[in-house]
Amino acid sequence: MFSSEFPEENDNAHAGSITLTDEKGRSLECYIEHSLEVDGQEYVLLLPVDSPVEIFAWQGEEEEEEALLVEDDAVIDQLFTTAQAVLSEQNLILKNTAYALTVAGDLPPVEESELFTLEIEDDEADLEPEQLQLLSSFYHEDQEYAIYTPLDPLLFFARITKAGTPELLSPEEFRKVQPLLEEHLFNEVE
Repeated sequence: MFSSEFPEENDNAHAGSITLTDEKGRSLECYIEHSLEVDGQEYVLLLPVDSPVEIFAWQGEEEEEEALLVEDDAVIDQLFTTAQAVLSEQNLILKNTAYALTVAGDLPPVEESELFTLEIEDDEADLEPEQLQLLSSFYHEDQEYAIYTPLDPLLFFARITKAGTPELLSPEEFRKVQPLLEEHLFNEVE
């Protein structure tokens, strides 16, 4: 199916950029972190140019307070203008980009008191907790929201189509090529 050889490699960090587009026509500009060819198919590891952000709704009382990720596009559309305004106070520009909300601008320095650890529950996988940095919080219709950026980079893995455009891999496709990617990156570190 996939060979473990990497006949052609292009490993120049930020060798270029490429634009991902989602089904709604939104775009996300990404740096090409790595490029590799497997069995005649080119794959690219992409890092967004702008920093990804996530909006959480805080629910519950003091000790039992819980952060719920806002994923519904309709809710994000309602919150967008307010979130954009509070981030602009930090010279950050909120963008409704493909696959993730992003901000352009210089993020504030990481402060321990502003970190939030998100425990990810998944019955099928043993996932590491994700650390997020608080950028801002705000209220919308008596609901508290907070905007965080992950400390770990958000990476996308795509194939380059015959037309030369990137196409994200499905989770199943990614699982097939993940060992090859990990082997490639591990070999590069050595």
